[in-house]
Amino acid sequence: MEIPPSLQQRVAAAGQQHLFQFWNELDEPQQRALLRDVEGIDFDRLQRLLHARADLHASGAAAGDRVERAESPSQLVRQPKSDADREAWASAAATGRDLLAQGKVGALLVAGGQGTRLGFDQPKGMFPVGPISGKSLYQWFAEQLRCRGAEARRSIPYFMMTSEATHNDTLGDFKANNFFGLVKEDVFMFQQGLLPAIAADSDRILLDEKFRVSLSPDGHGGLLHALSMHGLLEEMTRRGLEYLYYHQVDNPTAIVCDPAFIGWHVQQQSEVSTKVVKKVSPDERMGVVCSVDGKTEIIEYSDLTPEQCRKKDAGGNDIFWAGSTAMHVFSVSFLMRLVEEDIDLPYHIAKKAVPFVDESGNRVTPTSPNATKFEQFVFDTLPLAANALVVEADRAAEFNPVKNKEGADSPATTRAALIANHRRWAERAGATVKPGVTVEISPLLACDEEAAVKAIALGTVIDRDTVLE
Repeated sequence: MEIPPSLQQRVAAAGQQHLFQFWNELDEPQQRALLRDVEGIDFDRLQRLLHARADLHASGAAAGDRVERAESPSQLVRQPKSDADREAWASAAATGRDLLAQGKVGALLVAGGQGTRLGFDQPKGMFPVGPISGKSLYQWFAEQLRCRGAEARRSIPYFMMTSEATHNDTLGDFKANNFFGLVKEDVFMFQQGLLPAIAADSDRILLDEKFRVSLSPDGHGGLLHALSMHGLLEEMTRRGLEYLYYHQVDNPTAIVCDPAFIGWHVQQQSEVSTKVVKKVSPDERMGVVCSVDGKTEIIEYSDLTPEQCRKKDAGGNDIFWAGSTAMHVFSVSFLMRLVEEDIDLPYHIAKKAVPFVDESGNRVTPTSPNATKFEQFVFDTLPLAANALVVEADRAAEFNPVKNKEGADSPATTRAALIANHRRWAERAGATVKPGVTVEISPLLACDEEAAVKAIALGTVIDRDTVLE
């Protein structure tokens, strides 16, 4: 088997000829595997990675300057407190429901993560989260979207960005479960891109094996690249979608296609909107949304010192209070513009200990960082928007991710939050829930509190652990 001459030329022009140094030692399946890896490398993008690494020191100084110039978010909708506030939120929700009914809204799930931190050896989306039913995160979200679609009297398209690690298992899970009742033709699964690991002391791409390049996912900011590569922005346009609700796979209390959030986005003429919650303490390890020089940005918690986390404005109010939830609404036209203008989001760089094959063909497992890995973050679209809106969410009701095996943000805390939410929904609907009883409201019955109030009969008595369906 021969290496295609055009590929050899591209590799040589990039100075990465070593990727084929063990070619003659490989059998044909291994040669095919290596060709797939190398052909998948965007060498123009590689040059941008190298430039980003070269600029790392300067960008670090800039990050410090940004922190000093940061202010509390300016374009902000807070949680309602007065009757006037509640009327405004109701108006926003009515706008959102109308747009959903017109078929102008799609949903996008980022599902590239494995359940490793949970002690779970499958995609995180397959993790059982239903307090009684044991429904997986995937099923929970799919049924929420079905419920929202039933309200809108139409199927809502679902775009799902997987990774190389999760794609096949995710697709298999949806097929095995008949797409959890979603319209199969309205579900679009696509893989995020991969970026090569580069040696810390040179520009050489590392080999993981003699026949495999060391590659890792390009982060949720690879969304733009992936949507473009898979032709999905054109699909959205063909379907008449104008807005895209974005959420991640680890938070089952996210309100999928939240009408009020969508409505605020449109009423405020925003290009990208983001939900925030009040941090439980200044030291909480969350990215914070703020304004820098009139632009909305997210500053990573690692860029803030303990003193900066407690910084207050002239009125004595916390500046860095607005924790990022990774829930967004995008205008499709805004995403199209970024792609058409070939906007490349910043690369975030991490030094890692990455196993590699050395010049002699031996696989080395380093004990200290020897390579740089690269990621892009979708929240870096915020400062690129002509108008970006920040909407405060009810933390207890909407932000309860499952990330860790135990302690905070664990299955126990997430399920407890679901139970508390559903007890409150049932009681607000006029039901009586006996003390100590666990109640789970199926997403098919109600996708949010308002829907639950309409769906649960007044006077219902729940005296044993119950799933309301």
